[in-house]
Amino acid sequence: MTLAYSPNAAALVTFVVAGLVTALVVPVVRALGLRYDLVDPPDPRKQHTAPMVRLGGVGIVAGFSLALTLTWLAGGFADLPPDKDRLIWTTLAGSLCFFVIGLADDLFALPPLPRLAGQVAVAMAVWDQGVRIGSIELPFESLHGLHQALPPLLTLPPGLSLLATVVWLVGITNAINWLDGLDGLAAGVSGIAAIGLLSVSFSLAQPAAGLLAAALAGACLGFLRHNFNPARIFMGDGGSYFLGFALAAISIVGPAKGLTGVSLLLPLLILSLPLADMSAVIMGRLSEGRSPFYPDRRHLHHRLLRSGLSHRRTVVLIYAFTQWLGALALVLANAENRFLWLALATAVLIAAVVMSRRSVQQELR
Repeated sequence: MTLAYSPNAAALVTFVVAGLVTALVVPVVRALGLRYDLVDPPDPRKQHTAPMVRLGGVGIVAGFSLALTLTWLAGGFADLPPDKDRLIWTTLAGSLCFFVIGLADDLFALPPLPRLAGQVAVAMAVWDQGVRIGSIELPFESLHGLHQALPPLLTLPPGLSLLATVVWLVGITNAINWLDGLDGLAAGVSGIAAIGLLSVSFSLAQPAAGLLAAALAGACLGFLRHNFNPARIFMGDGGSYFLGFALAAISIVGPAKGLTGVSLLLPLLILSLPLADMSAVIMGRLSEGRSPFYPDRRHLHHRLLRSGLSHRRTVVLIYAFTQWLGALALVLANAENRFLWLALATAVLIAAVVMSRRSVQQELR
């Protein structure tokens, strides 16, 4: 019997393998980074006060890639049609290319425009291989029954499909990259978002996309073992680019099981926090006549820190809001026990907000 006969078991194995491999590889990467002085020095804009290895993305990539490879060898993707199987490996290849772009920036401090040009080029390449937004759907009609196929609201012509796909892939990638400002923040938010995509994918009978999300969630958890405050290693731009592109691509490979379009509202909801943060930062910079790439301290996590929250409470509060958005997406996807999950997520969010307010009040006394 192969994993193809049990999607839930395949997802669990993929998640566990990705987490274990990442957790084991990251300390090796850290040791090598310290030996060869591949570190990120502190500066006034950053939170760390000592040089930190910023190559943790290598461990994330290793965990994600090895877990997917083992799942494929065990038959986890066996029921996928050959023409759809390409989408899975195109997603992996695109994620690796984005990782290389980020790694080059970590090692050689690339200017913003060459990085952006490389991202756009890779996004166009994966669009050409079928990872694309071909139509945009809204999921509300699916509330009438599980797995009900929705008529596309808008079928996109090739040019508009290319533009929408590039903006989606590059936009989410940079949103996750810009979120990587506190220990454990980008990895935790990405892991929670990946679990949300996993749940939604399985609810919509799209297990192939779910397995990709399971691998990503496991890799994020394995990395958090070494990255949660106080962090011992950073993921670097290589890691954040990899996570961002993988999340964006996973959200549009759901058609791998035969649907003709993709509902962008669900992943948009799950990823709305980093996207909203990036949009607000860009608008703020442009309003001051600065470049969108100008570094500053106007991100959401910076604002929460200035309000009096500690490093950890800031991260946990953002975690809580992200998991609530994921639960809300489950409701829209008509997932089983969706209102129970939303109620639990709401309780977690309320508890996090109450604890954060008490923490700030105690600091002000």
